[in-house]
Amino acid sequence: MARRRRRAKLSREPVQATIESVSHDGKGVCHIGDLTVFVDGALQGEEIRFIYTNKRKNIAEAKVHEIISASPLRVEPECLHFSMCGGCSLQHLAAEQQILLKQEVLLENLKRLGKAEPQSVLPPLTGPHWGYRTKARLGVRFVLKKNKMLVGFREKHSNFLAELDTCKVLHPDVGLHLRDLADMLKTLSIYNQIPQIEVAYGDEQGAFIVRHLEAFTDDDKQRLSAYAEKMNLHLYLQSKGPDSIFRLYPPEETEIASLSYALPQYGIVNQFKATDFTQVNMDINRKMINLAMQLLDPQPEDRLLDLFCGLGNFTLPLAQKAAHVTGVEGSSELVIRAKENALNNGIDNVDFYAADLFQDFSAMKWAQQKYDRILLDPARSGAKEIAEYLPKLGAHTVLYVSCNPATLARDTEIMVHQNGYTLVKAGVMDMFPHTAHVESIALFKK
Repeated sequence: MARRRRRAKLSREPVQATIESVSHDGKGVCHIGDLTVFVDGALQGEEIRFIYTNKRKNIAEAKVHEIISASPLRVEPECLHFSMCGGCSLQHLAAEQQILLKQEVLLENLKRLGKAEPQSVLPPLTGPHWGYRTKARLGVRFVLKKNKMLVGFREKHSNFLAELDTCKVLHPDVGLHLRDLADMLKTLSIYNQIPQIEVAYGDEQGAFIVRHLEAFTDDDKQRLSAYAEKMNLHLYLQSKGPDSIFRLYPPEETEIASLSYALPQYGIVNQFKATDFTQVNMDINRKMINLAMQLLDPQPEDRLLDLFCGLGNFTLPLAQKAAHVTGVEGSSELVIRAKENALNNGIDNVDFYAADLFQDFSAMKWAQQKYDRILLDPARSGAKEIAEYLPKLGAHTVLYVSCNPATLARDTEIMVHQNGYTLVKAGVMDMFPHTAHVESIALFKK
């Protein structure tokens, strides 16, 4: 039997250092001998004392113990829970500096991994810094020692839930009422069998999906329904997988309007289900669509391809300017939603296909056609397969929306150095203020 490797005992004595730089995830970086230390809560140029939280080989993690000399960019976090909650990592840095840090991360990745630099850098897209988050997955746990129900995000460097009363980045209808929600859940008979609540908000309506490991009693359901009515929620229960989700309130026999968000500039209203993927920041989403329309610049005679199209977020506005737009998405459920949204908005110069864009799609009808312009908006894993296939699609202009600068940079290397595109413009969008998440956009042309 192999012996367990003992974890090195960490010193709890504070260590003094000067922070030399900031990492891609917003941690201060310093060196102690041959050890590179990433310090949570530290900013470049600061003189601090830190305490180790983890150490392995030549890399260590730490947290700030004392700030001896603060950076002029440091601000007082507005959230009372920032020091312990892992939901945000950058509230100690001024908001206007956060987005510049993300811009540095993007450009550094493009240069180092993509071996390319944009001809021009786009001004950052910014929006509200608080109450912006319309989608979230919240942990739920009853802590016996505290005799308290917790709802929210995990603690920093821990799998334990943070003890939150409010959350300033969540949509106010849920963020300002976490304690009320937790107290209500504690009154239920299976309060210790509820691991998670999924939150989704549209422009006018919110929805909760309550995951539960045992059956609710009739009394539980009445309490949940009363809370949903008070908070203007559609409330769903989920006992097992996605197929087990059903609406508790309003009752399923009651006809209700779907969640929706409007794109007023285009006269479009997109409907969606609580389980559907939508952008978490609707203000930035609207600005991002406007920017995409400007950069991609569709012409009346153009045929466009929208890859990873979701429920038609970009597809439908683009269709108002182009001759035809084809949307392709991996989720068949989202393809159904996209078709419904096109029909509901009276847009008929679109078609949609369900396809796994990480597998061989070359035999599909849409992949054997030529396009003038292409938009792609992949998940964090990027779009390597698409980047390699681009020459066969014939597009002279490609717009890439990314939620991971590392995979964008990897795909940029393929597009620029293998496929002959030029990286014309690139920039960042503040989709997740106060976090290290980097949302970006890049324009390529032949």
